[in-house]
Amino acid sequence: MSDIKSLADQLRSRIHQPENAKTQNKREKTKGRKSGTAHPESHAPPGIPLIVEDIRAYDNSDHKSMVHVRFDAQTTQTMNQFKMATGIDVTKLVSYSVRQLFKDHPELKTIIKQFLQNLD
Repeated sequence: MSDIKSLADQLRSRIHQPENAKTQNKREKTKGRKSGTAHPESHAPPGIPLIVEDIRAYDNSDHKSMVHVRFDAQTTQTMNQFKMATGIDVTKLVSYSVRQLFKDHPELKTIIKQFLQNLD
């Protein structure tokens, strides 16, 4: 029975690299920094998109506020499958996504500022 793996375990094992490959990547990154030849795309391991590494690197440990949000069934299913495939928590994914949304669309902040000014 212990030899049977769930689908999620199989996906995780495919995505996560063996420990010796991780230490080799760290050495390559260090070499690239010293020589100044590292490319931004080289930070992500082969086969894993850079955005996944960016989300993993995103630190939401100091976030204390909670917001109750609702998603349609398909989006919820996709987020849960993303968590199984990458090991990234849904809270971190949503937090990163909202932060990127406001960063990429500053006009949203402008709308908020205008609304607050009209309240006075």
